[in-house]
Amino acid sequence: MTLFRRPSPPAAGESSHDSSRSATPTESPSVPDSSSPVLSAPPRPRMNPQGAGSGLPERRPMAPQRPAPPSSEDPEFPTERRSALSGAAAERRPGQPQAGGSPSVIVSSSERRPPSASQAMSFPERRPQAAAPGAAPGGQDRRVAPPAPPIGGDRRSAATGSRRALDANAGNADRFWPNQPRALEDTGLTATFVEELVLKALFFAGEMRGMDLASRLQLPTSVVDDTIEGLRRQKYVDIRGGGSSGVGKSTMIYQLTPFVTDVLRQILERNRYNGPAPISFQEYVAAVKKQTVRGNRITRSKMQDKFGDLIIRDYIYDGIGPAMNSGRAIFFYGPPGNGKTAICQGMVNCFDGDIFIPHAVLIDDFVVKVFDANLHKPVEDDGTSYDRRWVRCRRPLVVVGGELTLEMLDLVYSPEVKYYEAPFQMKASNGMLLIDDFGRQKVSPRDLLNRWIVPLESDIDMLTLHTGKKLQVPFDVFAAFSTNLDPSALVDDAFLRRVRYKLEVQRPDEEQFHQIFEIMCRKRGVAYNANAIDYLIDAHYRPHNRPFAACQPRDLLDQVIDMSYYLGQEPRLDPALLDAAVHSYFVRFDRQVETTAASAS
Repeated sequence: MTLFRRPSPPAAGESSHDSSRSATPTESPSVPDSSSPVLSAPPRPRMNPQGAGSGLPERRPMAPQRPAPPSSEDPEFPTERRSALSGAAAERRPGQPQAGGSPSVIVSSSERRPPSASQAMSFPERRPQAAAPGAAPGGQDRRVAPPAPPIGGDRRSAATGSRRALDANAGNADRFWPNQPRALEDTGLTATFVEELVLKALFFAGEMRGMDLASRLQLPTSVVDDTIEGLRRQKYVDIRGGGSSGVGKSTMIYQLTPFVTDVLRQILERNRYNGPAPISFQEYVAAVKKQTVRGNRITRSKMQDKFGDLIIRDYIYDGIGPAMNSGRAIFFYGPPGNGKTAICQGMVNCFDGDIFIPHAVLIDDFVVKVFDANLHKPVEDDGTSYDRRWVRCRRPLVVVGGELTLEMLDLVYSPEVKYYEAPFQMKASNGMLLIDDFGRQKVSPRDLLNRWIVPLESDIDMLTLHTGKKLQVPFDVFAAFSTNLDPSALVDDAFLRRVRYKLEVQRPDEEQFHQIFEIMCRKRGVAYNANAIDYLIDAHYRPHNRPFAACQPRDLLDQVIDMSYYLGQEPRLDPALLDAAVHSYFVRFDRQVETTAASAS
């Protein structure tokens, strides 16, 4: 495309109206006569701004002109060629003046001058015009207003890119929703860290396609493609071949080159984490606060069908309901085998909605794994767009028992893989943590209680890196302590003050004992016989003043089924089978201990 410039001004003493000069280039058609409405006399020369060349005639003010198009150096707006055409072939734009003294030339970007205020007011305001169908986006005039977004249907938000209309909870502005990153800056990670993740993934896999790398790192394909291109320029990654189907970078098969050996050794010495890209610690803290388990609105009617086949008394509903609304802590105590653990497992179902749990968190260049497939239960994916470095799960229930130690309540660093595993209370964030069989841990109950006093009071937990640095993480957990030991021998007043709700889980009565037996018979496929249960109570409970326990119907029925199969008959509630089950289940060892002690003396 040829640019046409104004002719240079005439030398001193030379007439400015030389007929041999023309504003039309040689390759253009010959200049028509002066009657043409498009062409006119050549432009007058400019005045020297510094006063040189006083022999030049004074420049007369020209008729106002429309600003020239941008320079061809701008790739988004190609320069238009305005050749000297005849009046019949020239295309006039609306509002263009038709003064006969204005030449048809193009002024380069270096010679453009912004129009004065008086000139700008000489032109009528130009209305935006819609872009022609099929026109490239780069060729649109900047003065044309951008098209309005489509109305109706499934729209993707420019800020999130997620189909919020498909999510039932998308209309809640207070809900945490991790937006899908569109660029590396949106991930909160550095380019070097993402490059290291790609190199480690290729090292452990040998070779991978671009789409498999994106799936492994849970990052958008565009971000992974840009990272791979950077590694290829550094000669760390090379293309082995194309995929079996598809066209594009995502189907290419990549592998490492020999030039990356030393660099990869240094990377693996720092950490050997190979998994989804982590999120920043700041984003994790904000997400935990947004998805808090505190301040629920759980009512009695919402709790009725959340405990399955458990026989729940009214006093239990009245005790756990307010505790769950507070989201603080509750202390269960009572004799063993009466459903304290089962009640806690049903309580987590009373919390509404789901939450997002990150695969890993980046803390001071150290990776901390948070998502645990054994503890976190993902919900069914409905195709909604969000940052896949997060896993959409139900609120977790983490249960720890006698195996709990103080070391397990801090960040667990592995020298072999050189990254951290999150402690139990961090994995239970925005959910429920049950410390079962409290008082039976290897650590003393007093030391364990002292570890929980500060988090229960301030909602902040202090974790320690292997470097010695202390880290504050949010303690947003509904903690439940359960014990069948004497509470007066385990807890002190300071602990009881921080655990606001205490609930004793009592033994079932005779009517509830029948109900539990009937429920277990239905679940095991055994015909229920109320007369057999009355025989069991009259023969083996009342004579010995044996207390009922909620777990006994299940355990006795399982033994009856085992003995029936051993005898080669169908399981049924038979008095003989119940007698055999009782003799095997209720055993007292105190007499045997006394006999052994007497013989030893």
